[in-house]
Amino acid sequence: MQKIRNIAVIAHVDHGKTTLVDGLLEQSGTYAAHEQHEERAMDSNALEKERGITILSKNTAIRYKDYKINIIDTPGHADFGGEVERVLKMVDGVLVLVDAYEGVMPQTKFVVKKMLALGKKPIVVINKIDKPSADPERVVDEMFDLFAAMDATEDQLDFPVIYAAARDGIAKLDMSHPDGNFECIFETILSQIPEPKGDRENSTQAQVFTLDYDNYVGKIGISRIFNGVIKKGDNVMLAKADGELVKGKISKLIGFHGLNRMEIQEAEAGDIVAFAGLETVDVGDTICDPANPMPLDPMHIEEPTLTVVFSVNDSPLAGQEGKHVTSNKLKDRLEAEMTTNVAMRLEIVGEGKFKVSGRGELQITILAENMRRENFEFGVSRPEVIVREIKGVKCEPFEHLVIDVPENLSGAVIEKLGKRKAEMKSMVPMGQGFQRIEFEIPARALIGFRGQFLTDTKGEGIMNHSFLEFRPYSGSVESRSYGALVSMENGETLAYSLFNIQDRGVLFIGPQTKVYEGMIVGEHSRSNDLVVNAIKGKAQSNVRSSGADEAIKLVPPRDMSLERALEWIEDDELLEITPKSIRIRKKYLTESERKRHTRK
Repeated sequence: MQKIRNIAVIAHVDHGKTTLVDGLLEQSGTYAAHEQHEERAMDSNALEKERGITILSKNTAIRYKDYKINIIDTPGHADFGGEVERVLKMVDGVLVLVDAYEGVMPQTKFVVKKMLALGKKPIVVINKIDKPSADPERVVDEMFDLFAAMDATEDQLDFPVIYAAARDGIAKLDMSHPDGNFECIFETILSQIPEPKGDRENSTQAQVFTLDYDNYVGKIGISRIFNGVIKKGDNVMLAKADGELVKGKISKLIGFHGLNRMEIQEAEAGDIVAFAGLETVDVGDTICDPANPMPLDPMHIEEPTLTVVFSVNDSPLAGQEGKHVTSNKLKDRLEAEMTTNVAMRLEIVGEGKFKVSGRGELQITILAENMRRENFEFGVSRPEVIVREIKGVKCEPFEHLVIDVPENLSGAVIEKLGKRKAEMKSMVPMGQGFQRIEFEIPARALIGFRGQFLTDTKGEGIMNHSFLEFRPYSGSVESRSYGALVSMENGETLAYSLFNIQDRGVLFIGPQTKVYEGMIVGEHSRSNDLVVNAIKGKAQSNVRSSGADEAIKLVPPRDMSLERALEWIEDDELLEITPKSIRIRKKYLTESERKRHTRK
């Protein structure tokens, strides 16, 4: 039997999971002396590097002494909660990371709840102890209270604690000890995390927990072997979630070491490997012995809570900046996304319209941003929550919202959330002049709240939320309180006309920008929409006027990122997304069409 340990690293977003995995890779001697690597090496795609967040869970393996330790780095964002839940089933123990100042956050609660329910053994790592405001002792108490409140077993409550500053490669078992390296983490993993159960003599059982895709070999299933041995070229049986059995052959078996994948000939119970050759493989499927198929329990995947409609771009500027503009291209790209992203759903709702459901705005904007970088051009509607009927009652998703705000600004935030049907649950001082306030709030009330929240807290507030449950529908919720400035002409904007328009509200565009009728150029300072002419030049006459030489001063336009624009739009508006620009427009471009539809 190989000496194997399987662990997952879980934590709230930005508490240092990927940085810790970096340190483990480095200090275990996994990298060869000549190997070059960058920081946060596990965040492999461009978006993860830019935003500093993990989007897809990824696995690696390190060798320490004569042990092989499989490590899975998980996302910390609530929108990717489904990933974390599946990963936890594949491991025997968990490193729970907590920031030494921020302490227990919503996502920490979410992942700890899942971990305790599955009976996994935790090791608590208090990270970022080098922060000037760190208070590790308070955070250890918070973690103990959290475990106790979530009905942890005696064994789980007796968790080992490691104090670390992952970025600097420092770890120690007691705050009074001198700084050491990660050796204490490796030793704690070997002594505390149980060996994988299962036997290589039993008949084969392996479960797929995440998917990958390769242009040469097709779909790749990354799975944990619970029993038996899998060899390259084996004939196997694939047991689907609905009970269907499919015969197949393993054409390629892939093992992990550091950041590298290499072909291997066989793997045995307890290991985590990837395989190719089964085209119909899905998350939660079991690979079993054709002579004696024994499927494992299929996995529960979290239901989506938000939907948006992706549509073909039909604006007057369509097709000028993107390469892929047809509905067929859009459909193929969205279907390809669904093969590896199990938390999303796709349905075709009309000619060139596709309804995509996901766990949150971030998940949907990341898909849109990736497509934009691949030269797609498309429209996206405002996000809507999924309403369900449970026992004859109309229900909607509720979120658990936690905000950290400066004490002197908390009043304004509480007032705004009150109008959005939020219920305050607790309010605790955090030190350093900050307060932590917890709410329960309908998910649709959070759409469009982030921008307003950042303005109200002068950019110092932090908000985090995670899905709570479906509850009875709570009536209408206040949405955007300002109207839009809508262009009445096609052409290029001029500074002269923008100068006159900027008194009416906030502009989103600068001079020399292409606009068309029905495109939104800014936010009106009142609640109604206002139609404006942004391309009108100054009428010249041959008589000198007194105001001829006055300088035109324009206020810099508000920068609308993809997330911000998606939160800002209302039901009668769309985002036009191209590789070069993000435009906001009305669904019906001419004013007469808009009036006709409001009458209806």
